[in-house]
Amino acid sequence: MKTLRDVKIGETVTVVKLHGEGAVKRRIMDMGITRGTSVYVRKVAPLGDPIEVTVRNYELSLRKADTEMIEVEV
Repeated sequence: MKTLRDVKIGETVTVVKLHGEGAVKRRIMDMGITRGTSVYVRKVAPLGDPIEVTVRNYELSLRKADTEMIEVEV
């Protein structure tokens, strides 16, 4: 299982599944990250947290803990 945290800068991946429950999963979905969505990794902060991605033509910063809940495929 590859998560969004494992993706390198410049790669585009597709969301396969969202893990997590309740409010956390709902918050991720409200940001536009749903199954089948393409996600492009733009930048990673020097210490690895947060990660800046492009989803549905807008930029979004995600915490490392949130990216571990997003299962992706290349």
